Amino acid sequence: MARPSPTHSGSKELAALGKAIRGLRLETGLSQEALADEAGIDRSYMGGIERGEHNVALINLVKIAKALETTTAELLSKAKL
Repeated sequence: MARPSPTHSGSKELAALGKAIRGLRLETGLSQEALADEAGIDRSYMGGIERGEHNVALINLVKIAKALETTTAELLSKAKL
């Protein structure tokens, strides 16, 4: 299991991104586990992303956006970064 980023965990940007991902996930009716499976990401890591604990790599952000049937740009826009 990935540990939270010692440098970035809890940053307002990561928290906003996690909140946007969680919101879109709930809108689409996906469980956290289903989103993680669809994106090819570990479920516990996905939970950490939604809590703003992980500084998400671009490739994982792209995978999450595709699984949510949106674009990376739209995901970032919803996070109001």
